[in-house]
Amino acid sequence: MTDIAILRISAYSLVKNEGTGQYEYKENIDFDGHVEIDGDLGWVKFAAGIRATGHIWSEAGSGIKAGSGIKAGEGIEAGSGIKAGEGIEAGWGIKAGSGIKAGEGIEAGSGIKAGSGIKAGWGIEAGWGIEAGEGIEAGSGIKAGSGIKAGWGIEAGEGIEAGSGIKAGSGIKAGWGIKAGEGIITWYRGGIAAKWIIALRVAVGFHLKNDEIQIIKADLRESTPVILGNVEAS
Repeated sequence: MTDIAILRISAYSLVKNEGTGQYEYKENIDFDGHVEIDGDLGWVKFAAGIRATGHIWSEAGSGIKAGSGIKAGEGIEAGSGIKAGEGIEAGWGIKAGSGIKAGEGIEAGSGIKAGSGIKAGWGIEAGWGIEAGEGIEAGSGIKAGSGIKAGWGIEAGEGIEAGSGIKAGSGIKAGWGIKAGEGIITWYRGGIAAKWIIALRVAVGFHLKNDEIQIIKADLRESTPVILGNVEAS
C-alpha cells in the first residue's frame, strides 16, 4: 500500500498576527494527501483556500478559517470551528467542535456535525445526517440523507428535506416546503412556517404547557397528521 503524504501545519509553519493574535498561513494549499493542523493554536487563518485529496483535520483547540473555500477528498474535522469565505466540501463527513460557517454552500458525502451552529450563504447538503448544537441556517435549501437535528431553530431560504426525521429546539422556517421521511418535531416556542409540509407526523412545542400551543403555518400534504399544534393556512 502506498503511503499517503501528510502536510503538517504547526506554529512553526505559521506567522502570528500581533494585531489579532491569530496564526496565519499566507499561501494557497493544494495538496495531494492529508492536511493536519496541530492543536491549541486557536483560529488558524489561511489567506487563500485549502484543498487536499485526503482529509483536512485540526486537533483540539484549533479552528480552520479560510479566505476562500475548503475542499477535501475525504473528511474535514476541526477541534474547534470551521469558517470559509466561500464553500466547504468534503467527500466524507464534516465535523467541528464548535460552529461551521460558509459564505457559499456546505456539502458532505456523509454527515455534518457541529458543536454549535451551522450557517451557509447557499445550501447545506449531507449524504447522511445534519446535526448542530445550536441553529442551522441556509440561504437556499437544506437536504440530508437521514435526519436533521438542531438545538435551536432551523431556517432555509428554500426547502428542507430529510430522509428520516427533523428535530429542532425552537422553530423551523422554510421559504418552500418541508419534507421528512419520518416525523417533524419542535421542543419549545417557534412553531413551523413553510409553503407545505409532508411528513409521517408533526408536533410543535412538545415540551411546553398545554396553554402554549404553537402554530403550524403551512399546507399539510399527503394526509400529514398533526399530533400537537394549531394549523393555519400558509
